[in-house]
Amino acid sequence: MITLYDFELSGNCYKLRLLMSILGVEYKIVPVDFYPGREHKSATLLKLNPLGQLPIIDDDGLILRDAQAILVYLAARYDASGNWYPRDNPALLGEIGQWLAFADGITATASAARLHDGLFYDLDVEAARAGAHRLFRILDEHLWFGQQVGRDWICAADHPTISDIACFPYVLLSEEGGISRQDYPAIRRWGDRVKRVPGFIVMSGIFPAGPARAI
Repeated sequence: MITLYDFELSGNCYKLRLLMSILGVEYKIVPVDFYPGREHKSATLLKLNPLGQLPIIDDDGLILRDAQAILVYLAARYDASGNWYPRDNPALLGEIGQWLAFADGITATASAARLHDGLFYDLDVEAARAGAHRLFRILDEHLWFGQQVGRDWICAADHPTISDIACFPYVLLSEEGGISRQDYPAIRRWGDRVKRVPGFIVMSGIFPAGPARAI
């Protein structure tokens, strides 16, 4: 069984819980006192991840770090449908890879602003917010033009992929870092679609989808 070293309020940990829920993968959690205890910097956890970061998984002795890398592993290993990480579609894999890198940019900006506001991290929060808005504008435009041709998800597929899971948490948590989504209607619609994927679960700050509205 998979063991997830987890901090409940981490968007990167949540994206793994979310994908495992969607895939029906059983796992157990080892809670980590990220704040204020900084247990992720302890000698025990540094042996598992010398970068001193969460999340970490242990899948029967296979230790993996980095949320995006773990999403790739989970989808490749446990998704019988092959939809979340389509290994037989090189073009789609390339798209997924570029959006996983984009998700890292969201973490470096929107998540950083959230850490500043919520956990008192000392960083240039205005630069983080400006960087997040730049990425949100790119994502919103991409989603808007996709909707004009019938594409509901980040990548050119008729189903969500791990790129949607990778980008989702810190976009939906952005207001906890002082980053409004008011000017990004396509992002708001996409977020609602992700919330309607079977197996979706919530975390603190991310709520269930509201009632469906007739169009």
